[in-house]
Amino acid sequence: MHPSPLFQSTGPLDLLPTVLGGVVFGLALAAPPGPMNAVIAEESALRGWRAGLFAGLGAMVADLCFLALSLFGVAAVVTETPGLQRLMVGAGGLLMCWFAYGAVEDATALSSVDGDAPTDADESRGFRKALVLALTNPYQVVFWLTVGVGLLRPGTVDVLSQVPGVGSELAGLFVVRTGHPALLAGLFGGIAVWIMAFPAAIVAARRRVERLAPTVAWASAAILAVSGLLFLRQAVVG
Repeated sequence: MHPSPLFQSTGPLDLLPTVLGGVVFGLALAAPPGPMNAVIAEESALRGWRAGLFAGLGAMVADLCFLALSLFGVAAVVTETPGLQRLMVGAGGLLMCWFAYGAVEDATALSSVDGDAPTDADESRGFRKALVLALTNPYQVVFWLTVGVGLLRPGTVDVLSQVPGVGSELAGLFVVRTGHPALLAGLFGGIAVWIMAFPAAIVAARRRVERLAPTVAWASAAILAVSGLLFLRQAVVG
């Protein structure tokens, strides 16, 4: 019987594939379009890089909360209680619609963003919006109870061995250790890279395109509104 990877002595180079695997997974988790990135884009376009970063931190804090709840088995209550899950879906839908209304107000009231640094109130606004949206999203709970559990369970994944045709030749070259702190560090490191780089890209584009800020606000409003209506429909229909 092989010992668990958590108890094997490993050097820094042995853990490099695990860290890199975590970073790639974190980027894949954070980058897809959706309500969270809509909030980050709006805050970045209207209030600057720091406001976008704080919005991203709100979503990351929610993931850390769900990670802790999954470790202690508390998050499973959501999936085992259909009524609670439906309530969370409905609450999330209402919040998305409300934030969509706010984005519409921003889009109509602001045609550009000045160069001043955002105030503390602006930064905390984006943080609260993203945090509340994420905490009322049952799908993030489900993620940490499914994929997340696989990441937390001690084991190994030989990534390149799965490549069709040449997997046998590449076996052992890129082995990721699940259930290892290095994997979680890489995962949240990847998320951190995204929430710093994405707002920076939005701000850079805003400086090149004068009308980008209201355009981003309108796009954010549309994404939040559609997502909110879909959530509300699911909460009612089930």
